[in-house]
Amino acid sequence: MKMSLLLRKRWLVISHDVLWIPLAIWMAFWARFNLEMVPALYLQPLHLLIALSLPIQAVVFWYFGLYRGVWRFASVPDLLRILKGVAVGVTLSFLALFIIQRLEGIPRSVLIFYPLILVLGLAGPRLLYRWMKDRHLNLTMVEGKRALLIGAGQAGELLVRDLLKGNAYQAIGFLEDYECRQGQEIHGVRVIGHLADLEQVVAAYNVEVVLLAIPAATHQMVQSVLHRCQEIKVQCRILPSVVELADGRVEVSRLRSVQIEDLLGREPIALDIAGVQQLLTQQSVVVTGAGGSIGSELCRQILSHNPRQLVLLDHGEFNLYSIDQELRILAEKQGVALAAVLGDIRDGERISWVFETFKPALVFNAAAYKHVPLVEDNPAEGIKTNVLGTCQLADLAVQYGIKKFVQVSTDKAVNPTNVMGATKRCAEIYCQNLNSRTDKTAFITTRFGNVLGSAGSVVPLFRKQIEAGGPITVTHPDMTRYFMTIPEAVTLILQAGSMGKGGEIFVLDMGKPVKITDLAEQMIRLTGLEPGRDISLAFTGLRPGEKLFEELFHGSEVLVETQHPKIMLSGSRVVDWLVIQQVLAELREACTRRDIGLLHQHLKSLVPEFASSQLKGDQS
Repeated sequence: MKMSLLLRKRWLVISHDVLWIPLAIWMAFWARFNLEMVPALYLQPLHLLIALSLPIQAVVFWYFGLYRGVWRFASVPDLLRILKGVAVGVTLSFLALFIIQRLEGIPRSVLIFYPLILVLGLAGPRLLYRWMKDRHLNLTMVEGKRALLIGAGQAGELLVRDLLKGNAYQAIGFLEDYECRQGQEIHGVRVIGHLADLEQVVAAYNVEVVLLAIPAATHQMVQSVLHRCQEIKVQCRILPSVVELADGRVEVSRLRSVQIEDLLGREPIALDIAGVQQLLTQQSVVVTGAGGSIGSELCRQILSHNPRQLVLLDHGEFNLYSIDQELRILAEKQGVALAAVLGDIRDGERISWVFETFKPALVFNAAAYKHVPLVEDNPAEGIKTNVLGTCQLADLAVQYGIKKFVQVSTDKAVNPTNVMGATKRCAEIYCQNLNSRTDKTAFITTRFGNVLGSAGSVVPLFRKQIEAGGPITVTHPDMTRYFMTIPEAVTLILQAGSMGKGGEIFVLDMGKPVKITDLAEQMIRLTGLEPGRDISLAFTGLRPGEKLFEELFHGSEVLVETQHPKIMLSGSRVVDWLVIQQVLAELREACTRRDIGLLHQHLKSLVPEFASSQLKGDQS
């Protein structure tokens, strides 16, 4: 049914264009003779021109794709196709007529009038149809929310164009700080003031929603606009960031509410694209922990740099299935071989099979247990994955000649007060010292703070608590944390992989730490509620292994600037290799016996700054 309707519509368009050919010729002759009857002397060449032009022009129209465009969205590309089609078709038609009768009986003015009238006849109805659809045709349309757009740039122009097609919003005007834009109109919507005029414009025009149409808006700007909108009780929606709008499409459907990531994130990190592409393009890459928050984003960004092969390794079936399904179609389009492998980095035989089968040049190790309280209560499992599993993975990387091994670490590895942080510091120590013992594999470590929206972060927890009506549980009123977005973290990892020569710990300049109470209050306000009145905060006290603030580097580590302004290099601390091996053997034995006391002691022997929490039992 739909196909037959489409065919009917296409034939109507073809018939319209073909009918304009004789009509344009008649009108050209008519215009030549001052809108009077065409003399009988000129009728024979007129009819001959029509007979020649009809088949020639129809074929040319089809060749130039005049029927691929949709009248509803007629635009400049459609006009260009019409101009090309008319120019080529008219030239061929007159050339054929010249061969037959040397253009006898064809007035020179017809050579000009005919193509002009034909272009107008083809383009005019298309543009009129679009204008009617955009402005007047839908007489029953219910007016949407009265919307004020901030930003009269390219994104604002694309957004207001899409607004005019639907009924969700009624565009009232633009606010724009560029003076040259003041008073101008974009698709009939006028620039009516500067950003400083927000409150006055909202009141004067009865605005119901503010749309921030600046994908490159700084976080400070988003914070300011949101705060002002909250003060005057008007809804605020924004377009996603430039990174999220990578495909360049700006549509009403992409407008969303302001999220905590928009307020707490920092300015995007400039990526050395050439360096990262040199690292990844046409390489075989393995990502461990591929189904996790960091691992899955690593896979997305690595795939965008066209590796030859991407291997997703994870021990969680559902997470692995999810990221595999998300990336499979894109990988096929790009010609990238994608493999989803169920496996655990603890399983040496499985990892050996992966390395033998796929022969990777790069390994990004994002596999780890990261939840502080859970690892604190289950230290043996945390050590078996974060320490023993990582060390085994690193040894096999050397054995199979992996060129680069990028280890994902955390700020909790600095002066750790919990088992999770101590295990990650052990992994750092092992990778750094193994790097000095081999020239086959370069081991590079990246260290950063909390990532917003990850499976174990406070943001999803706070969202659930707000949806449930509160209270939001915060361990301590003075607790602070560094925050970054998942894409930022992965950008750092890839940048470190391209910059690192081996043995480095790269530390991101994470800006100022954020108080968790401020984070909770901002999240409450984003839902339109008021902290303390609608949603309360409950302080539960520090959990075992938690500390009030995190650090990005140890006091004895000397930070050195790199060529990247947001990335610093931490100096490594050399540890005796025999001591490392002895501690690892003792950790294996203690894990087998599940002796918590020994586990803490052995961790502290390798990480002296580990401030072990009070032992709570003998088994885990």
